[in-house]
Amino acid sequence: MKWVAIAGSWRRTNKEIEKDVRKTVNRIIVRGDGVISGGALGVDYFALDEVMKLNPSCKRIKIFLPAKLDIVSKHFFQRADEGVITKRQAEDLINQLKTLQKANPKALIEDKDAKVLNKTTYYKRILKIIDNADQLVAFHVNKSKGTQYTIDKAKEKNIPVRVNFYNLN
Repeated sequence: MKWVAIAGSWRRTNKEIEKDVRKTVNRIIVRGDGVISGGALGVDYFALDEVMKLNPSCKRIKIFLPAKLDIVSKHFFQRADEGVITKRQAEDLINQLKTLQKANPKALIEDKDAKVLNKTTYYKRILKIIDNADQLVAFHVNKSKGTQYTIDKAKEKNIPVRVNFYNLN
């Protein structure tokens, strides 16, 4: 079984990107491979949602979190309080991650050392994702730096990379 990393924007998505992510994940699961992602909003959320529909036991998903789930939860609710995301987005994401944890505790891989979430912990999570991936499919929206970093790290590792580019205003 191959593990395919799915990466992309958490800030900006649309119905086309969601459809493309779901279609890609569907192909991966149907052929018997697994999906690795980062447990964020946007592309990561769509990918995990699709895997959970197709593989309810969640044996073919690995979600790498940048910290323990309780720290991630507090962070997302703080971001909602700041107006960066909505409270509903924070609730939906945390519920999704808790559902995954119940279905297959081994699928949710927490960084137990991180005490706060910041650019460093998120980039460290990206390295873990790429270290565990055999391939990367990126959904690169508006030339985001995080997605570009992921693409660059995958290329450095010499794993196959497929990039879908999107420009959203």
